Amino acid sequence: MRILGIDPGLLTTGFGVVDHHGGELSYVASGTISTQHLDSRLLPQRLKVIFDGISEVVQRYQPDVSACEIVFVNVDPQATLKLGQARGACLTALVVNGLAVSEYTALQLKKAVVGYGKATKPQVQEMVKRLLQLPGLPGKDAADALGLAITHAQVSRSTQAIARVTDLNARVSAAYKAGRSY
Repeated sequence: MRILGIDPGLLTTGFGVVDHHGGELSYVASGTISTQHLDSRLLPQRLKVIFDGISEVVQRYQPDVSACEIVFVNVDPQATLKLGQARGACLTALVVNGLAVSEYTALQLKKAVVGYGKATKPQVQEMVKRLLQLPGLPGKDAADALGLAITHAQVSRSTQAIARVTDLNARVSAAYKAGRSY
């Protein structure tokens, strides 16, 4: 199974692609989609760059499923709204391109990858490097995206095992401590 992880952001959206075969993970690709070259007042154009970038990644790497980070609410409501719009562009691009989308929080990602829900960005980067046997540290946004793909690989292995012994509804089976799947 090829998994595409997405770490949404209005300035920088991270993506990471991993292959998951029989419990083994292998790195395929990662990077970022940047809108920093556009004026901050051009929100619709920035959202289009994100949408087009995600669509290009899907077409190039042909993932089977995707995982996207669930937006957190922060102190600045305007920043939260803009992040939500960037995330909406990501989700729309994934669905338009025919991918199933699972969603995980930053806490779930950190627990799955590092083993500690309050891990720092450098800790996530280091563990992603180790788990995927990368020669160097991935960038912060790419590391989070790869971490989401790794999280989905771990969760899907568990839900497949559960599904073998019980009848599960798709909406329920992918729920991972309040994560969502559609």
